[in-house]
Amino acid sequence: MMGYRSVSRRRFLSSASGVLGAAGLVQAGWCQDGPRVVTPRATDGDVAHEPDWEQRLEISVGRQRADLTGSDDRVIQAALDYMSRMGGGTVRLLPGTYTLRAAIQLPSLVRLVGSGPETVITKTPSETARLASDSDWYDQEITLEPGHAFRVGDSVVLEAKNPHDGSRETIKRQLVARSGDRFKLNNGIRKNLWLSGNPTCSSLFPLLTSHQTADVTIENLTLDGNGMNNRNFNGNYGGCIFLQDCNRYVIRQVSAANYNGDGISFQVCHDITVDACHCHDNVNLGVHPGSGSQRPRIINSTLDNNSIGIFWCWGVKFGLAEGNTIRNNTDYGISIGHCDTDNVMRDNDITGSGKVGILFRDDARGQDFWPHRNLVDNNRIIDSGGDSGAGIDIRGRTGDVHIRRNAIRETRAPAQRTGIQIGEHAGRIHLADNILEGFAIAIADHRRPGGVPLHSSQGGQSN
Repeated sequence: MMGYRSVSRRRFLSSASGVLGAAGLVQAGWCQDGPRVVTPRATDGDVAHEPDWEQRLEISVGRQRADLTGSDDRVIQAALDYMSRMGGGTVRLLPGTYTLRAAIQLPSLVRLVGSGPETVITKTPSETARLASDSDWYDQEITLEPGHAFRVGDSVVLEAKNPHDGSRETIKRQLVARSGDRFKLNNGIRKNLWLSGNPTCSSLFPLLTSHQTADVTIENLTLDGNGMNNRNFNGNYGGCIFLQDCNRYVIRQVSAANYNGDGISFQVCHDITVDACHCHDNVNLGVHPGSGSQRPRIINSTLDNNSIGIFWCWGVKFGLAEGNTIRNNTDYGISIGHCDTDNVMRDNDITGSGKVGILFRDDARGQDFWPHRNLVDNNRIIDSGGDSGAGIDIRGRTGDVHIRRNAIRETRAPAQRTGIQIGEHAGRIHLADNILEGFAIAIADHRRPGGVPLHSSQGGQSN
């Protein structure tokens, strides 16, 4: 028959089976990217997919009427260690105050949850004692001068001047045995603590901490660092929460306050989420995404009355700070610097910063250490600094920064205040659709004529 394309039986069956097969694949839950898991089973070693169990393992800790009763670090640690042995689960802290002499060590695959303001974790006042004899790098013990109150089980930090190069040593350990003033440590020292370096032992530690763990949730707790009665502890080692080399943590609805150091600090940690937390009245930093941390998310949180609200530390990349209230921090609302690139700061309220609302730090110690390719979008930056303060201050050779749709306002007198300040060596800065009001100078661009051009489309006072 003319105009009719014959179809062989084989070809028809092949096409038909393809259509029916595709329908079958869709019905079975398959897709172009491969099979979709629709009825997962618990399979040994598979952490990506698991059934949605109706009941999971949980243990309660409290001062009374709990699975484990007590109010110190030992009872909380016992519950967490039990959960770790069982492969994970929830430790629920009942209302009450838990006072620590040692840091709580978080294992992988656990959820530590409290009752909000009714569950308070705090620590004892710190004390410091001098070492009474030398300890070598291979030793696992120290001897303290008499008159101290240290106990077996205490978390301590050993500090001294390195006798070889003069640098400062900081060693975190736990006291596990004792004879008089002589204490065994839970691990070797691996540094020389010689009397020539004035070594000391102090009861300083983070409240919650972990090293090389993953998939942990900390939720609905109040952490009080008892800062008035504790020495300062560097945020590279401590804080209300301190994490080192950890992945996939969620810290949600946690109050981290009154620490003589940082509220929440994490170093070389990836995919950490700080959600709906309140970090306040810490002597140093509210939230400290530390060196090398990738993809941190600080969202919907309140960070006030610290020295700095958010401190992007060193090589922090692809992070998000969104929907936060950052107020009355004595130095900066947000500080970003050394190799902190490709981060987004969006939809935050940054008010009452003591020096600058958002600071892009200058770091000329290396070939290219500046915070490039960051986005500042749709923030409200109000009343930053003293008489010569700035809403946003871009220093060093920082470049490829996009600042758009922000409302940057000064509600006090203009004085010598500046909305956006761009340093003389800065690279390309893209400004678009910002509103700047109430400043003596809306935009102060200190770059030399003929340098990198400013890309600008502004509203408000800037024009």
